[in-house]
Amino acid sequence: MSEFIQLVEERRSASNFLPDVPITKIELNEIFDLVKLGPSAFNLQHTNYVTVLDPEVKERLQKAAYGQHKVLSSSAVIIVLGDKKAFEQASDIYEGLKMLGMVNKQEYDHMVNDTVSFYESRGQGFQRDEAIRNASLSAMLFMLAAKEKGWDTCPMIGFDPKGVKEVLHLSDHYEVAMMITIGKEKVESRKPRGYRKPVSEFVTYI
Repeated sequence: MSEFIQLVEERRSASNFLPDVPITKIELNEIFDLVKLGPSAFNLQHTNYVTVLDPEVKERLQKAAYGQHKVLSSSAVIIVLGDKKAFEQASDIYEGLKMLGMVNKQEYDHMVNDTVSFYESRGQGFQRDEAIRNASLSAMLFMLAAKEKGWDTCPMIGFDPKGVKEVLHLSDHYEVAMMITIGKEKVESRKPRGYRKPVSEFVTYI
């Protein structure tokens, strides 16, 4: 069995964490160094992460997450944000390509203009969808990278997005895509993996 297959098979959504297990910024940054290599549309890197280690802030987030215990017992709470205005940073993101001579000034201008007009012409609904779509791609890589580093995670949608934004003082151009708790799972309380459909039930070949 390959290491990747083993990693995928061993990753579980941890519903219960061992309390008082610290995670350091160094350990988290090792995960984020892998996450930054993930794909994003037009390389706009729509995803931002707010990583909460402060126990008092975690308590306020627990209230916004309807009192779920794993928010408090986790080593950290990760808020995954999608930037609805990521396309406005296209000029900065593509600048490196021009400086390295990979594109000329005309090509650079076309890249920026095409990207910005692509998002502006499709409107706010599309921009919100893109923020969530790209943040979700990044979040899955975060969970796999965390597992590779020996940490367990749980993706969560059971929270009040407005409440989370108020706790963290987030700008309106960010969409809260999900919350991820990370820590060391209390394995003895783990339940059997839930039913998974066979491939034939969710894959269609044409």
